Amino acid sequence: MYQYPEHLTEEVANLPQTCGVYFFHGDSDTHPLYIGKSVNIRRRVQSHLRNPREARLLAATRRITCIETVGEIGALLLESSMVKQQSPLYNKRLRKIRRLCALQIQDSQTRIVYSDALDFSRTPNLYGLFLRRSAAVDFLLDIADRERLCLTHLDIEKGRPGQPCFRYQLGKCAGVCCGKETSQAHQTRLLSALEQAQVRHWPFPGRIAIEERQGQLTAFHIISNWFYLGTAPSLHEAEKLSFPADEFDRDCYRILCRRLFHESREHIHLIDKV
Repeated sequence: MYQYPEHLTEEVANLPQTCGVYFFHGDSDTHPLYIGKSVNIRRRVQSHLRNPREARLLAATRRITCIETVGEIGALLLESSMVKQQSPLYNKRLRKIRRLCALQIQDSQTRIVYSDALDFSRTPNLYGLFLRRSAAVDFLLDIADRERLCLTHLDIEKGRPGQPCFRYQLGKCAGVCCGKETSQAHQTRLLSALEQAQVRHWPFPGRIAIEERQGQLTAFHIISNWFYLGTAPSLHEAEKLSFPADEFDRDCYRILCRRLFHESREHIHLIDKV
């Protein structure tokens, strides 16, 4: 039967009811057991304590600390960054990903490319962000089934030039492999189906500062090529945050993409100007 972790009651009572990132610490002083984020730290941590499925984590926790942030964007970016840096035992997502893959459409050819060979923040015609090649292939197969695309034309299966593929005989291919459909028509359907999965280019010449306000508080989050460099209290301090961006960060990309392309850019400041 689940027992409420009474030893953490005082720890929780001291947490703020503000936005930020919280840390569950065990016996180690250097590596936390778990890192999370919330717009209300105390309320979110209380929900952990009431969850029987987290009994092992709570039993191993000795203390809880937090870092307050100005707003939700700062909390999301800081959580993602801290998880990658410290690799907490109980964080199953946001871990550092050494290599991503994506689909690249170029010169009517479809191929799978990797983030350790190409800069995904600058490379054009990329679609989808996958952890494994098999996931990229499955994604493409699903589109092929819906759109009656040819797997030989997509370089997923081998076939003889000009000869109908096996899927055509089953009615699952529109026939680009044997001249029943033009390559242009095939490509148009493919690109239309991939449109929502397109990887956006980094739209700025260099670093930017995203301004976030809450009441009288202001923070500037520094981003370069979809990589979070840190947060500063002023633009002057923000300009000092400069170090090479790491590999393409899928989580940072997802956090920021909607805010940079679908919301007002009044809160975005260019640091490196051409």
